[in-house]
Amino acid sequence: MPRVPSTSPATNNPVPPYYVHVAQSNFLDSNGRVLILRGVNLSGSDKAPVDKPSQQLDDFWETAENGGESFIGRPLNLEDGSADVHLARLRGWGFNVIRYCVTWEALEHAGPRKYDFEFMDYTVRVLRKVKEYGFKVFMDPHQDVWSRYSGGSGAPYWTLPACGLNPRNFTSTLACILHSEYPLPTSPAPETLPAMIWSTNYTRLVSQTVWTLFFAGRQFAPRAIIDGVNIQDWLQSHFIDAFGLLADKIRDAGDLLDECIIGWDSINEPGEGFLGLENLNELPKHQALKKGPTPTPIQSIRLGSGIPQTVDNWTFGPLGPAKDGTVTIDPAGRTIWADPSIESSDGTNTKWGWKRDPGWKLGECIWALHSVWDPRTGEAITSDYFAYVRPEKGAAGRRASISSKRMVNFVEDYWKPHWRRYSGRIKRAHPEAIHFIQPPVFVPPPPLDGELMGRGAYSAHYYDGLTLMTRHWNWFNADALGLLRGRYRTVLGSVKIGTPAIRASLRDQLGILKSDAHDILGPSYPTLIGEIGTPMDMDGKKAYGWTDGGKFKGDYSQQQKALDASLNAADGVNALSYTMWTYCPDSTHQWGDGWNLEDLSIWSPSDLRQAVPHLKPSRSYVMGVGTSSSAALINNRSRTTSLSSGPDADERVPQPTHTTTHPPGVFPHTNPSVESLDSTNSALTVSNEYQLRSRVRSGDASPTGKPSTLKPTTVTFQQSSVSFPESRQDVEDGYTPPQNPWAFFTDGTRAVGAFARPYPQALVGSSKTIDFNLEKATFKLVVTVTAHDRCPHVKGADAGGDKKFGTEIYLPLVHFAAEAWTKGDEIPIAAGVSTDDKIPVDAMHSSLSVDELQSGLRTRASTLDSTDSGPIGRQDEHRASGSSSTVMSSTLTLSKSYPSTPFLAAPSCFSPIIPSSAYDITVEASQGTTWSLDSQNQTIKWFYTVPEPGESAKEYSIVIKRKDGAIKCVANGTSSKPFDKKTVQQDGEVEQGGGSWWGQCCNDSGCVLM
Repeated sequence: MPRVPSTSPATNNPVPPYYVHVAQSNFLDSNGRVLILRGVNLSGSDKAPVDKPSQQLDDFWETAENGGESFIGRPLNLEDGSADVHLARLRGWGFNVIRYCVTWEALEHAGPRKYDFEFMDYTVRVLRKVKEYGFKVFMDPHQDVWSRYSGGSGAPYWTLPACGLNPRNFTSTLACILHSEYPLPTSPAPETLPAMIWSTNYTRLVSQTVWTLFFAGRQFAPRAIIDGVNIQDWLQSHFIDAFGLLADKIRDAGDLLDECIIGWDSINEPGEGFLGLENLNELPKHQALKKGPTPTPIQSIRLGSGIPQTVDNWTFGPLGPAKDGTVTIDPAGRTIWADPSIESSDGTNTKWGWKRDPGWKLGECIWALHSVWDPRTGEAITSDYFAYVRPEKGAAGRRASISSKRMVNFVEDYWKPHWRRYSGRIKRAHPEAIHFIQPPVFVPPPPLDGELMGRGAYSAHYYDGLTLMTRHWNWFNADALGLLRGRYRTVLGSVKIGTPAIRASLRDQLGILKSDAHDILGPSYPTLIGEIGTPMDMDGKKAYGWTDGGKFKGDYSQQQKALDASLNAADGVNALSYTMWTYCPDSTHQWGDGWNLEDLSIWSPSDLRQAVPHLKPSRSYVMGVGTSSSAALINNRSRTTSLSSGPDADERVPQPTHTTTHPPGVFPHTNPSVESLDSTNSALTVSNEYQLRSRVRSGDASPTGKPSTLKPTTVTFQQSSVSFPESRQDVEDGYTPPQNPWAFFTDGTRAVGAFARPYPQALVGSSKTIDFNLEKATFKLVVTVTAHDRCPHVKGADAGGDKKFGTEIYLPLVHFAAEAWTKGDEIPIAAGVSTDDKIPVDAMHSSLSVDELQSGLRTRASTLDSTDSGPIGRQDEHRASGSSSTVMSSTLTLSKSYPSTPFLAAPSCFSPIIPSSAYDITVEASQGTTWSLDSQNQTIKWFYTVPEPGESAKEYSIVIKRKDGAIKCVANGTSSKPFDKKTVQQDGEVEQGGGSWWGQCCNDSGCVLM
């Protein structure tokens, strides 16, 4: 354990015991233990307000043009108790960190300097709730391709007209691809949006223009003056000030900084715009992603001015992008450049309040204004205009000549100066913040060691690109990062064949990202993979039962293989921290995460056992968020629906017509036998992707000749249950979370076997290797310990000394549960709890005294006094001496949590009780080491001797196995399927009496969790 300073390297102030240090490429606690932070992005749903998924077109533009709407309710509903359930679930999966997503639009949607302070106050309340569950948090100023109104998320609507743009014409000019208007604004069919085509917006005109203005307007658009400053400074100041005010709010809360909020990410996945492009007449060589109609930069510029263009069309298959003919785009005279009439003659915009300089004429392409191209001929005047750094205006206001050309280095020249301004503002509110550094994806960070002042980390993103783009787990893959970094001469050389080679390649690629932090940022700084995940809608949504007659419903085996390969890459010698993308409380099978048909959420209400096979959640599933900050959940609105036919002529799930005055939202439910949708894995050809399918309105005759019987759906919430929209009357009304913790932690999950994986959360020494075999439910940790790892606060040979500072390994009940606990929703009788016993409400808390538990449960429990500095009881401690293998006792053991655990939840938090009898494990540890099971926190505490000064390093290992081998449904990716009730009743293993812990916590007298 490296010795950690008692004062901050950034401020020289004394640091509290909960302070997270950064040193020797690791996160460290106050005792010098290495912390591995693993968690989730909360949430992908935060990209849009509640009930405003990206496929919804009704009122989309009108609402934006009138100042937008509040994001209160994102990511969690604090009014109905569901936030506790979501957070308890995340903790139960072993997550200890959250990347908390907030968009600029959420903070400043109403107009420049018109801040949504109510949303900021709401955010503080959510963060306090998150803190109660023991999470560390770093804030993420999230965006994708600039804004919701340019096909992504992030910036407020008004930033686009401020840049001189008319968003209403974006789709017609192919300036971006908007989900709600795809393929055409006059005839949208958003269900046909191709997978991941949204990301091509980074190389389309809107994103390229706005990101160029944001990062380098002073150099490349010096005439773009608004409110007396260049558009670069105007946009950056608004962005920085908005997040600075949020940081101030969090600081002023008084109980969040450092104890919960440990840092701030830089702007998510920034675009490079045109910066660095060597030739506007060609697609850049580094543009790896090409999908759909793909104009060259100069073709994009012409289209933006209404000039028809014939552009190459690309498809993306298992072998990557390939040309597939051409497509002619005719904007019919429409242009993306705003009409001069929207502002007065002196440049004043009365709606938004800014004043544009007379030299910036609306209605004219900004790049024509700067002589980049000639609209009369359509030709580029300076094809390499963006390739070289351009001098800014001098004191006299005249532009200096380019005396010597220097190629653009985007990160060093433009990203870094912006980050300095942004991080400087964050430091004013949060002086001890860890600054997470995230330049564009796969682009190495710049040297920042002197500026980070010991408070930094690299937050690179990583996805298995082939799986993400093809929505299929392939038997081959490619070393994408190695290819980009010049490791291979040809694409063929980067190809990896077979699962072992693919897994090794993924681990090697994450190792490269880890070395970026060490070699470039500096040897002090760790790497945390800010986004990593896999699509859940693979193979035509097979796991949703939308193919093969529904026989694969609930089978996430392929998703689990893909996700396990990615997360396994963070294990081994890498021992990396990460935050997975994503957890969406309102994810659905039909529309995925509610944004551009992405579907990466690791949990969905559509996968809850009681929602299968006849129930499917609506847009406002109650355990997610409601329509506002109140407890109201969903408005019962009438909808116009239609039936459509796919290429195979099969009847499809009802689709929106967009001719009604009501939002189409999520459509009424149909019989699962015909539940199918041609969406992200569309079989449509290029020629008909842009054609609207034939439609039959609800109430008309369907293709089968039968009238539609679809009904509006409603969701209700009661204190003791959660209700789902119904499609059949013979289905139970309510959903009650299971009392059995194993059932709770697997219910609604997708590929839980991959992400609920064991790992050391706090480590004495350094890990030599971390390995988890999902198929065998076997975990192995090898550590190396030196004299430097001695805890500075404790004397004695043991690393933990008084047993408070050992290595803590998260041991997921999901993988290591005893067989009886995997059979149903109720607590097994074999657990030692009789059907007459009443579980007190306090038993749902994560930190309890043994006396409190014994008062409500008749158990054979050995006690543990967390204040006792002596040895713990024999039934809790297991010492590896003559025999190196220990079988976990089946005796029910209830114990306090060690106060040294760095990620403990507050005693008032909601958590199902987990006795030691719930586990079925054998442990093989190095001779002379000891371990104990803290079942309530799903943690193994492991203690071993640290060498004395002058002694050589020691190596220890621990192997943990499930005694009866892997749980079959977890290992094969089907753990969220409904239980076999007949088997459960015959076995007699499940308690049938008693109420649920949800019902006891939220009863008729009110919810006691809040």
